Amino acid sequence: MLVKRVILLFFRDKANVFFSLLAVLIILALYIMFLGNIMEQALVNSIGFESEKTGITMASLTLGGMIAVTSITGCMGALGISVNDKENSAKDFLSSPVSRSKLATSYILGSAVVGFIMTMLALLVCLVYIISNGGSVPGVETAAYLVFTALLSVLCGNAMVYFLSIFVKTQNAFASVSTVLGTLIGFLMGIYIPIGQMPESVQWVIKCFPMSHAASMFRQILADDSLSELFAGAPQEALSEFRYMFGVGFKYGDYSVGFWMSAAVLGLTTVLFLALSMGLMRVKKLG
Repeated sequence: MLVKRVILLFFRDKANVFFSLLAVLIILALYIMFLGNIMEQALVNSIGFESEKTGITMASLTLGGMIAVTSITGCMGALGISVNDKENSAKDFLSSPVSRSKLATSYILGSAVVGFIMTMLALLVCLVYIISNGGSVPGVETAAYLVFTALLSVLCGNAMVYFLSIFVKTQNAFASVSTVLGTLIGFLMGIYIPIGQMPESVQWVIKCFPMSHAASMFRQILADDSLSELFAGAPQEALSEFRYMFGVGFKYGDYSVGFWMSAAVLGLTTVLFLALSMGLMRVKKLG
C-alpha cells in the first residue's frame, strides 16, 4: 500500500509528471531544431559521404542519451514525495506502526516503478521518432536488451537519487537540486556536446559518472549496427574513434569498456548506494 501511495501521488500531480519529463522534452526539441543537423554533419565529415542512414544513426545516438536522462528525472520526481513527507508529515509517520525501514523501502520501490514507467514512455517516443524517420523496428532480441538496460538504468539512477534525497529536508531545497541536476545531466550524458570534444578532465568526469554508462548502453543497442554499415569502407580505427567521440562505449587508457562491463558498473553502483543509504538511515537516523 505504501508503494502504491507513492505511485499514485506522483501521477496525480500533473505538474510533477510534466517537470519530470521537462529535461527530456528540451533535449528532443533541441535535437529537432538544430542539434540533429550539427551531429549529422559531424558524421558525414567522418565517413566522407552522406547516407540516408546518417540521420537515423545520429538520432539513435542522441535519443539513447535522452532515455538514460529519463531514468534519473523520473525517479527524482517520485522521490520528491519522500522529501515532502519529511517536511510535512514526519511526525505522523514516526507515530504510526510503520517502521522506518518499510517506509524507506516504499519510497525506493515506488520511485523505481515510476522511473521505469517514465523511461519506457521515453523509449517508446524515441523508437516512434526513429521508425517514422526511416529506422527499422527493433527485433525481439533488441527489444529485450532495451528493456534490460532501461531497468538497470532506473535501478542505478534511483539508488543514487535516493541517497541524495536523504540529505535534503525541504521541498525548496530538493527543487533546487533537481534544477541543477536537470541542467547538468545533458552534458554528463554527452548529449549537447560529444564527449570526445570536451577537455580530457571533463571526459574523465563523464566516464566516471555511473549513469553515463546507461547512455552508452542505449547507444550501443540503437546505433552500433548502423554505424558499422556506415563505416564499412573506412578503417576500423575511424569507427572506433567516432564511437568513443560520441560515447558509444568508453575507453580508459588502453582499456575499452563494452556493454556488459557498463552493465556491471550500473549494478555495482546500485548496490553501493542502496547500502550507503540504509547504513546512513540506521546510524544517523536520517531520511
